[in-house]
Amino acid sequence: MDQTITHAWAALGADLGLLERVSYERVSGTLPARLPVRESARAAVAVCALAAAELAAEVAGGAAAGPTAQRAGGPGAEGPGAGGPGAGGPGAEGPGAGRVRAVPRVRVDDGAVATAFHSERFATLDGRRWDGFAPLSRFWRTADGWVRTHANYPHHEARLLAALGLPAGSDADAVAGALAGWGAAETEAAVYAAGGLAVAVREAAEWDASEQGALVAERPLLELERLGDAPGPGRRTGGEGGGAAGAGAGGSGPDGPGPDGLGAPCAGVRVLDLTRVLAGPVATRTLALLGADVLRVDAPGLPESQEAYNDTGIGKRSALLDLAHGADRRVFDELLDAADVVVTGYRPGALDRFGLAPEALAERRPGLVVARLSAWGAYGPWGGRRGFDSLVQAATGIAVLEGDEGRPGALPAQALDHGTGYLVAAGVLRALTERRRGGGTWRVEAALAQTARWLTHGTEPEAPRAGERPGRPYEPGAWLVERDAPLGRLRHALSPVSYEGGPADWARPPGRWGADEPRWTA
Repeated sequence: MDQTITHAWAALGADLGLLERVSYERVSGTLPARLPVRESARAAVAVCALAAAELAAEVAGGAAAGPTAQRAGGPGAEGPGAGGPGAGGPGAEGPGAGRVRAVPRVRVDDGAVATAFHSERFATLDGRRWDGFAPLSRFWRTADGWVRTHANYPHHEARLLAALGLPAGSDADAVAGALAGWGAAETEAAVYAAGGLAVAVREAAEWDASEQGALVAERPLLELERLGDAPGPGRRTGGEGGGAAGAGAGGSGPDGPGPDGLGAPCAGVRVLDLTRVLAGPVATRTLALLGADVLRVDAPGLPESQEAYNDTGIGKRSALLDLAHGADRRVFDELLDAADVVVTGYRPGALDRFGLAPEALAERRPGLVVARLSAWGAYGPWGGRRGFDSLVQAATGIAVLEGDEGRPGALPAQALDHGTGYLVAAGVLRALTERRRGGGTWRVEAALAQTARWLTHGTEPEAPRAGERPGRPYEPGAWLVERDAPLGRLRHALSPVSYEGGPADWARPPGRWGADEPRWTA
């Protein structure tokens, strides 16, 4: 059994027997790197697809590995998943008990995975491509090493330049000249103190020996925890209603399968998306694929790239609300009171003043699924720091491992972002399955640094198999499609999350970021 996917599936407290439902289509030349990026990406997508298939079977009448087998975790169950999440505990005698529907088979295609992990590079609107990194987002040589900066947003660029004592609008040559006289650790401390983003490039051993690295090593890949008791979901009444919440406010999901059967296991599930590039939007984009009503909410004063939203906003709607403004806050509270899932992607603590910490949300809304993802984890000396995929690569030793001739390098994709996104979606899907079986309020927690640890320490490189032919060559075009969108002709990558009877594409293209009404449609 593939230990990489077993590690991830076990972290979700799931029935390991379901892993036999997963098979792979191998493709040569995908995600080439020194580290086992292809293997970790494949595993992240596999657990997400399997969690989707498990929920689909549960919605359609109860899930088990075989057509008429007992519910996973029932009599005779052994090992991880028996007696914990995934067990036939409270609610096992409810819908789906007795004869149950087989969990659909999952097929993971390396080509689909590689294309999806580059989705932001392939997304175009009327032929225009998104230039992902700004000129000041890169590696820089310092007096004693290297740093990686992130300055894609104007406010981050301004803080970087201010920390270095440079005037607004300074170019890359000016930054390079300034950093040549700074130490890497000195730069990291000064820029973070100014509210910017810069990380010293470290060896893996140096990161592992640091306080934050040691804490990351003690944590599981991701966490799924039942925070308290709450009734399981009941059927919503009424149709699309007025007001922010629509009809049937109260946040309970559908009691039976949606009209699309296995293809929309999240039909009727309302997801409040409080995330920004890139891991969080990948997670909620996946939930939208599976039929969820996903509403992304951003603050009006925070800039966002329409090009980024063209990639990650597919299947969703997007609205702007200022939570410090009374009227907007009341609209938001109505949305929250009717939500099933809240996903947050801001640095830990940033939303606490609005009452949006996981514990506060769980207390306010019993039965909610709360998922939080961050760069460094919600603990330790780095717990409150901002971060992005490229910075986590630099801090954890990945940039050194992927570098050449003394220069740091990078993974072939933003694999920590994408991988964490699919893992978070898997956690939410498993929480929804457990909520259907036995109710409860659920918390999902993930961090890019924990995914990085999984890549560097928990992912097994795939050894060549004797007598096995190489997979077919990689051609991304097979997993790219074009469609008309409100803003033009959109090209986008298909989702790699695939199972028998599952959806082939999203139901709606992305619109203009921030232009939708703040209301539920489900």
